[in-house]
Amino acid sequence: MQKIIDLTLEITNKMLVQDAFQSNIYVTMVSHEESKVFKTGTEDDPFTSTWNYLGMVEHTGTHVDAFFHMTPDGLPIDRMPLDLFFGKAVCLDMRHIPARGSITVQDMEQAEQEAGVTIDGHIVLLATGVHEKYFPSKDILFMNPDISPEAVAWLASRHSRMHGVEGPSTDIMDTQLFPSHRACRDLGLSHYEWLINLNQLIGKGEFQFYGIPLRLKNGSGSPVRAFAIIEE
Repeated sequence: MQKIIDLTLEITNKMLVQDAFQSNIYVTMVSHEESKVFKTGTEDDPFTSTWNYLGMVEHTGTHVDAFFHMTPDGLPIDRMPLDLFFGKAVCLDMRHIPARGSITVQDMEQAEQEAGVTIDGHIVLLATGVHEKYFPSKDILFMNPDISPEAVAWLASRHSRMHGVEGPSTDIMDTQLFPSHRACRDLGLSHYEWLINLNQLIGKGEFQFYGIPLRLKNGSGSPVRAFAIIEE
């Protein structure tokens, strides 16, 4: 039996975003009642419809960073290979890492052993528990751990080009240092941010992950519908 685990934060109006970004807009433009003015359908079978307006920075909610986000020479999201965004994956338990702590190589190696999966080209998801602990408080913007540059290099040495975290960033944003992003830039890696429900993947071994971006021309990233398919 297979089970789908949705890893995506729901898009709502005025979502939490880091201070550098404008919050999003997601509102009804035309309701079913308002659409009656268009007189669509037929007299005996009238048809109504509704549509919403969505405006957002690409890095709002559950999203993936393009290489272009981290370096002007990097590929934008529409030119990155699609096979980066799905494939075999594993979730590592990092819930013991303290708020504003740092995930080290030792943490990676211990969690890999506990997961029972030898990382080799996997998409690696890191369950830190920050979403369940802090969301929807604005504290979540500042309480996540970061991924040390050495841990990013450890992932690269195991041919993992994509990883993902809970919360808004792989770095502690208010320090303005971005060591994880800089390591990704230098090593040709990227990552998903603000995934949810990762606790449901702990101990599940290897599974299939999907997080396909929109085809945004010259995009620095993209919102995604991320999910995992596990065997039960």
